[in-house]
Amino acid sequence: MDTLKGMRAWAVVLALLAGVTAKAQDDKLGTETVTVVRSYTPTVSDAYKIKSLPELNDSIALQKKPVTYSINSVPVASTFTPSKGKAAAVERAAPEKLFNSYASMALGNYNNALADLYISRDFDRGSKRLDVGLNHRSSRGQLDATPLDTDFYNTALDLTWSQRERDWNWSAGAGLEHRLYNWYGLPEGVFDPPALAGLDPTQNYMRGQLEGKVHFEDTYFTDARVLARRFWDAADSWENRLKLEPKFEFPVTEETFSLGVLLDYVGGRFANADQSEFTNSGPFEYRFLQTGLHPSLLLLRDDLKLELGARLVFGLDLEQNENNFYIYPAVKASYNLMDETVIAFGGVEGGLQQNSYYDYSVENPFVAPTLAVHPTDRQYEAYLGLKGQLTPDLSYTVKGSYTTENFRPLYILNPQNEARGDEKAYNYGNSFRVFYDDLRTIAIFGELQLSLNRNFSMGVSGSAYDYGTETENPAWNLPDVEARLFLDYQIGSGWYLGANLFYVGQREDFSSVALPNTDPLLYPATLLTLDGFFDANLQLGYHVNEQLSLFAKASNLANNSYQRWAQFPVQGFQVLGGVSYKFDL
Repeated sequence: MDTLKGMRAWAVVLALLAGVTAKAQDDKLGTETVTVVRSYTPTVSDAYKIKSLPELNDSIALQKKPVTYSINSVPVASTFTPSKGKAAAVERAAPEKLFNSYASMALGNYNNALADLYISRDFDRGSKRLDVGLNHRSSRGQLDATPLDTDFYNTALDLTWSQRERDWNWSAGAGLEHRLYNWYGLPEGVFDPPALAGLDPTQNYMRGQLEGKVHFEDTYFTDARVLARRFWDAADSWENRLKLEPKFEFPVTEETFSLGVLLDYVGGRFANADQSEFTNSGPFEYRFLQTGLHPSLLLLRDDLKLELGARLVFGLDLEQNENNFYIYPAVKASYNLMDETVIAFGGVEGGLQQNSYYDYSVENPFVAPTLAVHPTDRQYEAYLGLKGQLTPDLSYTVKGSYTTENFRPLYILNPQNEARGDEKAYNYGNSFRVFYDDLRTIAIFGELQLSLNRNFSMGVSGSAYDYGTETENPAWNLPDVEARLFLDYQIGSGWYLGANLFYVGQREDFSSVALPNTDPLLYPATLLTLDGFFDANLQLGYHVNEQLSLFAKASNLANNSYQRWAQFPVQGFQVLGGVSYKFDL
């Protein structure tokens, strides 16, 4: 029975297998695509972590006590009532009208005349400008103290063209000047008026000049200045001057290093020989050339400003074929001691000063056209001082200095030498020459300036000097004391007042007479002592309107016939009245 059941089971299995096989043979084989509907995402089971702050079961651990807060409100009575702020009304003054040009003219006693004209015109929205200046001073008055003419003229015309660019600016100018003076300072009681008839004591100085300047921003080459000048007179004397001064700056960490370069030439010719000679032996010339470097390092440290430098100069006397090399100090310093109220300053500076006939004629217009021109070796000037503010309106300066110079030019009278018979009458002891001496000077200077507002300013200054010379002679024509006081006061909108008072102390000179076959050092001479003099000048004016003004000027109010130079008295009391007018072009 069991065997029969087993056989039946196997028969059923075989039948099923046969059907499956027959079906598989009927179907064709092909490729199948399996699409995964969820990406594999593995997970990590959570692990038991140890707490970072486990609980402590310690009987000695401190327990924090709970703290409770309470606020007690107290009512406060207030009567403050806020209101909206309101700006106060400010009455704005109308801006002052500025004019770019003006003209003035005045006349006075001694036939004195004054004329000024200044014109300024902008172009290209102010980036370019033309300035024209013309000024004239003259007098045709005669002094009773001398039979010779005493009139003078001084006229100058200057034109300047300037231009501003983005990173640099420059200017170029030209100037003409004419000055007329007379050698009227004759020795007192020596010559009779008839003996002086027909003499020509008039000297005319003429100057033509070209000048240029340039300034650059953000470059090593920062500045440059060039000057070319031609100067001549009525006695056939002439002089040329050429000066070139470029400057460079280089940053050195936090400091500034600058280098100045100098090229300075002066040369001229005098048609007449020195006054100590009895025969006019003819012309003589002079030519000097200076080349130099001026290195300097500027250090700024809080309240300290220090400039360390030197001047290296190579000087050539081209006429005598001589040369010298000079090294001069150039050190300056200032230190703020007390917040701008006390500033200490000092320094040691020197240089080779290029003298010229033009400079001598400006300082003393009565020099003879027979000068010896030579540069001055200014070895050093050491100075120390204080400056600052005593009050917000009052400033002060106190300074002491010691200066040593070789070949310092000093003015002394020429000897009387009638035998010369030059075309111009400057050989009667009525002209000056230049005497060079080695000079040591101790000086003390003090100044106070008061400025209450824009309408009032006043200042007073004074200097005292002590001189020592190599020749043991006096420091000819140098004063021992100088003082000055000035005042400017705008009285309301109409009146204005100005004053200038100065005092010049005692000076010394000497007069001499030239003798044939005699050494000039042995000429008979007389020492002259010039008294100190005081001069007061006053100006009063009234603005009629914003363009028209009237003014009056008074000079030498004390009517002193003092002598600025030996034997040359000045005019007495002088007064000028005039008008000035401002306008636009």
